[in-house]
Amino acid sequence: MDKDAIEKVIEKVREGLKPEGGDIELISEKDGVLYVRLTGSCESCPMSGLTMTNWVEKTLLEGIPGLKGVKAV
Repeated sequence: MDKDAIEKVIEKVREGLKPEGGDIELISEKDGVLYVRLTGSCESCPMSGLTMTNWVEKTLLEGIPGLKGVKAV
């Protein structure tokens, strides 16, 4: 998987989270799956699960060719 493409889309997600005090950290990539962690205000937000599945995961899957999945750690 292209690391530049991953970083580009991660930055897009980051820009969307920062206005709310959140951020995203890329932990690793293995076998086409990205392992990420929401940080900042997203860590304790009760809506972080929805944010992860409805926006973060969707954005990453659409923006990174060959990506099979996204897992929160």
